[in-house]
Amino acid sequence: QVQLVESGGGLVQTGGSLRLSCTASGYRFSTYLVSWFRQAPGKERELVAHITNGGGATTYTDSVKGRFTISRDNAKNTVYLQMNSLKPEDTAVYYCNAVYIYDHRINYWGQGTQVTVSP
Repeated sequence: QVQLVESGGGLVQTGGSLRLSCTASGYRFSTYLVSWFRQAPGKERELVAHITNGGGATTYTDSVKGRFTISRDNAKNTVYLQMNSLKPEDTAVYYCNAVYIYDHRINYWGQGTQVTVSP
C-alpha cells in the first residue's frame, strides 16, 4: 500500500515558524523527486519547493526564497519543509508530491496539512 502523509501544519502568527514533514511508505522513496505544493482557498495549486531524489539540488518559488528550506532524509523516508518568517499570504493547505525518477507519469500525493498565518 502506497502512502504519502504530511504533518506539522498549524496556526502561527506573522513572523513565526513551522516545519512540515512528508513521510512515505510502501515504495522506495529514494527513487522519487519530491515537491511541496500549496493551495489557498479560491486559488490554484502553486509549487512551493522541489528537491531531487538524492537531495543535492533544490528549487523554490520566488515568494518563499530565503524563508523556506526543503530537505530530505531518505533513511527515514521523509522530506521536510522548514518555514520561517511566515506571512498571511502563506496560508494554504500544503501538499507533498512524489514523482518516480524513471517515469514522471508515476506520482503520488498526500492528504495535505493546513497552515494558517494570522496577521
